This record gives sequence, C-alpha cells and structure tokens, in this order.
Amino acid sequence: MAVFAYKAFDASQAAAASHSGTVAADTPRQARDVLRRRGLTVERLAPVVSAKTRRWSGRRRDSAKVTSLARELSTLLGVGVPLTEAIQTISQQYRGSFGTTLLLLHEQVAAGSSLASAMSRQPGVFDELCLNLVEVGEDSGTLETALERIAGFRERRAQLRGRLGTALLYPCIVLVTAVSVSIFLMTYVVPNILQPLLDQGRPLPLPTRIVKSASDFLVDWGWLAGLVALGLAGLFVLLLRTTKGRWLFDSLILRLPLVGTLLRKSAVVRIAVVVETLLQSGVVFVRAIAIARKSTRNVVLKEALLRCEAAVSAGRDIAPALAASKAFDPLVVQVFSVGQQSGRLEEMLHRLAKDYDEQVASAAQRFTSILEPVLILLLATVVATIALATMLPILEAGDVLG
Repeated sequence: MAVFAYKAFDASQAAAASHSGTVAADTPRQARDVLRRRGLTVERLAPVVSAKTRRWSGRRRDSAKVTSLARELSTLLGVGVPLTEAIQTISQQYRGSFGTTLLLLHEQVAAGSSLASAMSRQPGVFDELCLNLVEVGEDSGTLETALERIAGFRERRAQLRGRLGTALLYPCIVLVTAVSVSIFLMTYVVPNILQPLLDQGRPLPLPTRIVKSASDFLVDWGWLAGLVALGLAGLFVLLLRTTKGRWLFDSLILRLPLVGTLLRKSAVVRIAVVVETLLQSGVVFVRAIAIARKSTRNVVLKEALLRCEAAVSAGRDIAPALAASKAFDPLVVQVFSVGQQSGRLEEMLHRLAKDYDEQVASAAQRFTSILEPVLILLLATVVATIALATMLPILEAGDVLG
C-alpha cells in the first residue's frame, strides 16, 4: 500500500471548498475512488514516495524514531488527544520513509483499523514486542501506559547498546590506526630509506633484514594478502550463516574471559527487561519468553530460552530448563525459580536487570581501561620496531664513517 498526496474540492459546498491531505491506497485509481466516495473531486494526486523507496523503508528499522513516536503518542493520549489526531500531529515532524510510515498508520487507523493491526503491516519498522504491547494496551484500555512502557524499554536498550559501543569504539580506532600506520611505514617509508643503502652494497643488520623482507612481501604480494584476507572474511561470513557455524561462534564468544561475561550479562539484561515489560502489560509468560527469544541474537541463549518455553508450555518449572542449558549464570536460574514460586517474577526480573546493568557498565569501563593502554603499547611497539630497524643501518654507517 502506498500513500498519495491529493488536492481536491467539494463541489457540493457553495464555495467549493478546497481540501488537501493524504490517502492510503494500492494504486492511484483506487485512491481517486476513495476520494470520490468522500464526495471530493480530485485536482491533483501524486505518490508521496516511489515504490523503490517504500520497499527499502519496509526493511529499515529506525529505532530512535520509533522510541520518540511511542513517547510522543503516550504524551498526546495522556492529555486527551484522539489517536488519529495524535498520529497526524506527530507525522508532521517527520519526512522521508518514516514520515510515510506514519501517514500509512494514520490512514489505516482513521479507516477503522486498530493501531496494532496498522503497525503489523510495517514489520520492518515495528518489532514484535511493540506490536504485542500495543495490542494488549488497546484491548485493556491502557494504550497510553503500553506506549510509555515501549518507550522506556527502547530507551534502556539504546543506553545498553551505547555503553557497549562506547567500550568497543576506542579499541577499534586504535587497531585501525595501528594497521594503517604499519602498512604505510612498510610499503613507503622503509623501501625509500633502505634502497640507497642497498645500492651502496652495505650489509644490513638482522632486524633490518627481517623488516625489509616483510616490506618486500607487502609491496610485491600485498594485493594477494588482501585477496586472501577478503576470502577468509567471506568464508567466515558464510560459516556464520550456517546453523552449526553460528552456534560454534556464539558459544566461543560467551566463553571469552572478559568479553564473554560482558555480552552474556548484557543479553540477560535485555531478556529480563523484555519479559518484565511484557508481564507488566498482561502478556502470558510463555508468550513473553517467545518474544524475548526472538529479540536475542546469540543462538546459544536462544536455544536455552526455547527449552524454557517448551518446559513451561508442558507445565514444568522454569529453573530446571534454564539450568540444563548451562547458558545462564546460577543467579539468573535462581531468580526465575524464586520468582515463579513466589509470584513476584516481574519484581525480581527488574532487580536482576538493574543489578546486571550496573555490572555491565562497570565491566565495560574496566574492559576499556585495560585494553586502551595495551593497544597503545602495541601500536608504539610496532612503530618503534620498524623505526629502529630502519635507522639501525644508517647509524652503523655513521659509525663507520666516523
């Protein structure tokens, strides 16, 4: 379905009042038919976006804008603005594909569709958690609260991702810098400095010969090394797309000393917040676990949640299923066990998420603090080694001449 902007007039009115706006339809002819049924005579009709743009926007998910939409909708509904008017008001703030998405939502809701149903027609924009919370909110008459919970959850998730991204950004910059500087020195500086010494027939010290050999390899066969690196990267990506390869990679990641703990706890925070948010909104536990499983990227944790989902569906306890997977810490298993038995699972998941969130922040800071000096020292060592090996024969030549 596309969105068309129109300009029309109502001939039934004495002054032939002019109207403009948008209408959702599959084709321009269908859009004209809709407007004629409203008693309007169309003067101009044009698609808001092209079909290519709509296909792209259907695949792309703009998390920050969806979070703002949920927060703003909750605010407008809270002060008594009708849903259709609230969506129309918010849509005026956005352009491009997301603005088109809001126009579609407005048209479908104005035509009598529920907000959850209208959102479900945009799967590339609104995830399953959002759809379930909106549906529950509409059924229970608490849509404002449901939208507020969606915004709160997405804001917490964005903060977690930002924290992890910040922890990994600096090490990545240092690594890229180290590789770039090393390649520049080995392919440009070293050959230009050592070639005059070789032309004079002077013998080179062992460290210089090693660096010169590496430099010659990069100059002569650097393109081949690049192709091999690209081939290995492509092979790695293909392996990750296989079920076994993805499972082995995710399992290995979780076993890494510091990074594995960081990623495992960040995944637990996400799972706990998803389940807590859904349970607070009235979604049954099995459904909440299923949605949490789909929001988790690590396949090892996905399998553990799938076993938990099957166990609960069969009437068994949560804890044994989680413990059998060995994917979660004993603390997580105990929280689910005690929460199920006491009927306070939402409260305990909130405490678990808060505690693990603080631990993730602390671990991320510690990880960055350890890695930064290590990478700087590595970069300095590489550059110093190349520089020393390059200058050594020049210093020896100066001693001979002296």
